[in-house]
Amino acid sequence: MFFILSKILLFLTSPLFWWCIVLLIAFYGRSSKTRKRFRFIAVTLFLFFTNTFIFLEFERMWEIPGTKISSIKKKYDAGIVLSGMAIYDNHLQRLNIKEGTDRIWHAITLYKKGIIGKIIITGKDGTITDQGLNEAMQFRNDLVSWGIPAKDILVENKSRNTYENALYTKQLLEKHPELQSFLLITSANHMRRSRACFKKQGVSFDTFSTNVHNSPKRYWNADHILIPSFTTFVQWNNLTKEWTGYIMYKLTGKI
Repeated sequence: MFFILSKILLFLTSPLFWWCIVLLIAFYGRSSKTRKRFRFIAVTLFLFFTNTFIFLEFERMWEIPGTKISSIKKKYDAGIVLSGMAIYDNHLQRLNIKEGTDRIWHAITLYKKGIIGKIIITGKDGTITDQGLNEAMQFRNDLVSWGIPAKDILVENKSRNTYENALYTKQLLEKHPELQSFLLITSANHMRRSRACFKKQGVSFDTFSTNVHNSPKRYWNADHILIPSFTTFVQWNNLTKEWTGYIMYKLTGKI
């Protein structure tokens, strides 16, 4: 029930959803005064949410900064890779990757460099209805086909959200007491919520953020400041999803 309710709440808190509501009122409001007012609001919201510079400033405050691989001196027993980075094409019988798939690429690099000894992939399917995607198993099979030994890949294939990622990964780790040190690998804007969930489960780890949108130094890009980007509007949905998810988890004691 929590899983379904969380999906509904995430939809209702999406900036794109509320912008569409404002747009409907702007064109179909009862009075011309109301329509005029909401047209102004719609334009203002559009300019705000499509401004890449503004988005990156908010994202900067939320992201957990990345780490240079060359600066990592410690060796870890395993890297924990959170899923939610692919869609399975049942017709073609293969994964179609989404934004954030560099999680798995970086995990491979860290493994090849000997920084992590094993790769743990956590996550089944984050959809309300089962779409036939067991993401962790699909990536596990791909990693094996790319030459990584099956013995060095562990899979948690029950979780549907970040809380369950942490819960079921903890249960998996209890079956492998030989694994004691971990590197948590996920997107920079997802890391804050993920970190809190794994800490709540009592897992000790260091973080390795991927898909980092910001660097410590700001780059004043004229395109980001002056040219609206609808892609940025969509990225706001991902950021507000993290804000909403973090608050929900906090209120329900999951972090």
